[in-house]
Amino acid sequence: MNKPKKRQLAAALEFDPEKSSAPVLTAFGEGVVAERIIAAANESKVPVVADSNIAEVLKTVTIGDEIPEELYEVVAQVLVFISDVDNKSRPEKNYTAK
Repeated sequence: MNKPKKRQLAAALEFDPEKSSAPVLTAFGEGVVAERIIAAANESKVPVVADSNIAEVLKTVTIGDEIPEELYEVVAQVLVFISDVDNKSRPEKNYTAK
């Protein structure tokens, strides 16, 4: 017997500490909408992190709302990962003393 394929989920988060105290859900979708969110992220060179557990919890958050407190630690780990990826993709600057 084949297990039914899980429907793909995708969420987009934004964190601006000047605007909110926690990341805000800016988009969420399933199936084709999820594929479009992922494609838009890839086209914009926004890092994508695959974690179906986080996506399942984010499914309960209203777009435009801050993420729930129980996700702070997990999302913080994702943001650190994204920051590391972002920093590695930028060319290093060499500074020399004059």
